[in-house]
Amino acid sequence: MGVYVDDMQAPYRNMVMCHMAADSTDELLAMADRIGVNRKWIQYPGSYREHFDICAAKRKLAVNAGAEEVTSRELVKRNMAKQDRTR
Repeated sequence: MGVYVDDMQAPYRNMVMCHMAADSTDELLAMADRIGVNRKWIQYPGSYREHFDICAAKRKLAVNAGAEEVTSRELVKRNMAKQDRTR
């Protein structure tokens, strides 16, 4: 089980954004709380696509708190595996 941040670098306003996802909702929300990401910003809650878009500064906090750095492709693979487990 774990929390993951991808290597996407999408510009948004004055920030650079990436995705943060996890193997479980509990892990994802715990990390969001730990790094100061508001729970209301969750995307696709309760689905295999559940994630947060986070800025580079929050990404660094997540990595320092134990999140694993993965490629965007790897994050998609992990999400697809999560979908398979829920069927």
